[in-house]
Amino acid sequence: MNNEELFDAIDDTQNITQRYLGLSLAKFLLLLLSVLAIGVYIGILLYGTNSIEIFLGLQDYEEYLQKEIHILRDENAELQKEYFELKEISAK
Repeated sequence: MNNEELFDAIDDTQNITQRYLGLSLAKFLLLLLSVLAIGVYIGILLYGTNSIEIFLGLQDYEEYLQKEIHILRDENAELQKEYFELKEISAK
């Protein structure tokens, strides 16, 4: 066989995906679309608007609780002061 016969014997009907991946173009596109869809779905679960809203809500709630802690500490200090003053008066 000469070179021309060898080149004629090579099947050029395979496209790139069949040649390199062993998949038909339709199967490759379906697989690619599936991977992209799953990636987008996981991205929405992790970083979607619902997650961001919950995160921001928790930050606001944390700020509220920190303010409430300071208010209650101040109130507690005043009540302890009043308690010790009353205790001192009653001890005399």
